[in-house]
Amino acid sequence: MERFPTEKILKKKPGWKEIPIGGIVTNAGSSLLKKTGSWRSFRPILDKAKCINCFTCYAYCPDNAIKVENGKVRIDYEYCKGCGICANMCPVKAIKMEEEKESEK
Repeated sequence: MERFPTEKILKKKPGWKEIPIGGIVTNAGSSLLKKTGSWRSFRPILDKAKCINCFTCYAYCPDNAIKVENGKVRIDYEYCKGCGICANMCPVKAIKMEEEKESEK
C-alpha cells in the first residue's frame, strides 16, 4: 500500500466544459437526496390567512422544500434550510422567518 495515495489527488477534475448546465449538484448532499432541515437557524412560518396561493415561494425555493398539495402551499421542514428566499419573494408577506428552537428541529 502506498504511504500517500495520490490517485484521488491526481485524478482530473471536470472543467467548465464538462459540468452540467447550471452547476447542478448530482451527488449526495443535494437536499433532494439528504434531509437537510436539521441544521437551519431560522424557520419559515406560513400565515395561511395571508397566503394568496400564487406559488411564488414554491417557484423560488432552491431546495424544493415548499410543496403544493391540493392547491395549497406546505413547507417540508425536513428539507428546508431556512434560507429565507421564500419569505423575501412572497408578494403579500405571508411567510415570516422565526429563529429556530431546538425543540422544533
